[in-house]
Amino acid sequence: MIKKSMLIWLLIVPLAILNGGLREGILEPMIGSKYANPISGIILCILIFIVSFLFIPRLGKGEKGTYLKIGLLWVLATVVFETGLSFLMGIGLNEIINSYNITTGNLWLIVVIFIGIVPLLIAKIRRNTLQ
Repeated sequence: MIKKSMLIWLLIVPLAILNGGLREGILEPMIGSKYANPISGIILCILIFIVSFLFIPRLGKGEKGTYLKIGLLWVLATVVFETGLSFLMGIGLNEIINSYNITTGNLWLIVVIFIGIVPLLIAKIRRNTLQ
């Protein structure tokens, strides 16, 4: 179940990349980064919710702990992927760390937390947890 959940996470990755392109290519030029960053974070959370809502039930019924492990795995995979991609793009460590600062209007930390809780949230909504 946990291994299969990574296929769901892999569906989220291109959506996150496209969302970043939307933010940088359209939202920021139109409304500035002050508003584009939080809007982009909200859009990404909605996309993550939709993908999870559609595919988490296909993993089968699981225990609460299993969904918590899936969430933790998704968080770790997301942080490693985002950090690695940022380094490849020449983004410095200070800027990467700053993206987790919600006081700047960047909701990335909230997105990462949401990624961690969404598997259990969806399992509960879809009644996919074992008691």
